[in-house]
Amino acid sequence: MKTATIALFAVLTASAAAQGPEVSKEVEAVYPQAHALYLDLHENPELSSHETQTAAKLASQLRSLGYDVTEHVGGTGVVAMLRNGSGPTVMLRTELDALPVEEKTGLNYASKIHTKDDAGRDVPVMHACGHDLHMASLTGTAAIMVHSKPTWHGTLMLIGQPAEETISGAESMIDAGLFKRFPKPDVVVALHVVNLLPAGNVGITPGIMSTNADSLRITVYGKGGHGAAPHTAIDPIVMAAKMILGLQTIASREVKPGEMAVVTVGYIHAGTKNNIIPDQAELGLTVRTYKAEVRKQVLAAITRIVRAEAAAAGAPREPLIERYEGADAVYNDPTLAQRLRGTLESALGKDDVVIQEPITASEDFSYFIAQGVPGFYFSLGGADPGKYAQAKAAGESLPSNHSPLFAPDVDPALHTAITAEVAVLRNLLQGKAEELRKTTAEQTSRSN
Repeated sequence: MKTATIALFAVLTASAAAQGPEVSKEVEAVYPQAHALYLDLHENPELSSHETQTAAKLASQLRSLGYDVTEHVGGTGVVAMLRNGSGPTVMLRTELDALPVEEKTGLNYASKIHTKDDAGRDVPVMHACGHDLHMASLTGTAAIMVHSKPTWHGTLMLIGQPAEETISGAESMIDAGLFKRFPKPDVVVALHVVNLLPAGNVGITPGIMSTNADSLRITVYGKGGHGAAPHTAIDPIVMAAKMILGLQTIASREVKPGEMAVVTVGYIHAGTKNNIIPDQAELGLTVRTYKAEVRKQVLAAITRIVRAEAAAAGAPREPLIERYEGADAVYNDPTLAQRLRGTLESALGKDDVVIQEPITASEDFSYFIAQGVPGFYFSLGGADPGKYAQAKAAGESLPSNHSPLFAPDVDPALHTAITAEVAVLRNLLQGKAEELRKTTAEQTSRSN
C-alpha cells in the first residue's frame, strides 16, 4: 500500500503543473479507487438522514488523503478541510443519500438493499439520482488536489451533505454551524449527473438554473356519514375533487403566459370503505416556479382556491394548509459561470461544454447560496452517448433521475466529473479571496 501511494504521488506531482491532456494522467491515477468506491456505494445505498455507513466511508477516504475531517455535522454530514496557504476558500459539495426505489437496471452491482423508512415501512433503496457517482468523483478530485498543491493556494472545503432528497440536509448543516465552526467559503460548487446530456459533456446555466420548490399538505375537513345518505354528510372527497380541478387553472389562467409554474397534486388520501363518507381528506402538492414573485402568486392562489371551495361546500372548518418542504431556486452567479465556462472548455473541449436551459428539478444547494455566497452548480452528462443519440433521433427520452432504470455510463461520466471538478477548483483557488468575493454584490442584488 505504501509503495502504491508513493507511485500515485509521483504520477500526480509530475503532472500537477500541466494543463489540458496532462490532467487525464492525474485522473487515470486516481480513477481505480474512485470507481471502486462508486461500486461499493451503489450496491449499499442508504436513505436520507440515515447515511451512517456512507458518511463513514467518505470520511475514511478523505482522512486517508490527509484532510482534516469532522463527522456528524448536521446529522451524518461530513466536512473535510485542506489548507494550502493563504487565498480563497472554496467549497465542493456532494450528497450522501439514496432513494426508496427498487432498482431494475440489471447491473451486476445493483442494489438489493431493503430497509425501514421513517414511517416503519419496508422499502427498497437505490442510488437512483447519481449521488454515488458524485461521492466517487469528489474523492478522486480530493486526491488530485492533495498531490497538486503547487497549482493552487487557499483552503479547500469538501462537504458530504445528508438528506438532499428530502430538501433538508443543507439547512441542517448550516443550523449546526457549518459556516461558523468552519471558514465561510468565498464560492460554493456542486455538480449533478443527468441523462439529459451524453457522458463526456457538462452543462452550464448562468442565472436561475432550477426551480423554487414547495411541498404542501392540505387537510380538507367535512362531516362523515353513510354513503347512501350523502345529504346528511359534507363530503370532503367531492370538496377535494373540486379543489384539484380549480388548482389546475392557476398556471393556465392566473400566471402570465411565458412564466413557469407547475402545480401538481401527487396524491389524495381519504376514506376506508366504499359506503362510508369520511370526515376528512388529504391532498399532497408539489409547486415549482422560477421567479420569487410567481412563487408568491401561486402559493396565494392555492390558499384562496382551497379555502373558497371549502366555504362553498359548507365545511365545518377551514382547510389546514401546511408547507413541509421547500427550497429556493439554485442561482448561478453569471460572472462566475462565464469565467468557469472558459475553464471547462479548456479542460474538456469546447464542444463538450453546452449552455443549458433552466431545469424544473429542485434541490437544497440553494440554501448554501442563500447565506450570501456565490454559487456554481453545473450538470454532468450521464447518458451512454450511443443510446443518447438514438433516443434523440427517435424523439424519445432515456430513464431519468429517480427512475428504477437510471444507470449512468459510469466510465466516461466519472472521468469527466473528476476532470471538471479539478479544473474548476484550480481556477477558483488562485489569487486573493477578495477577487472572488466581488461576485457576492451581484449575487445579493438579483431579483429572485
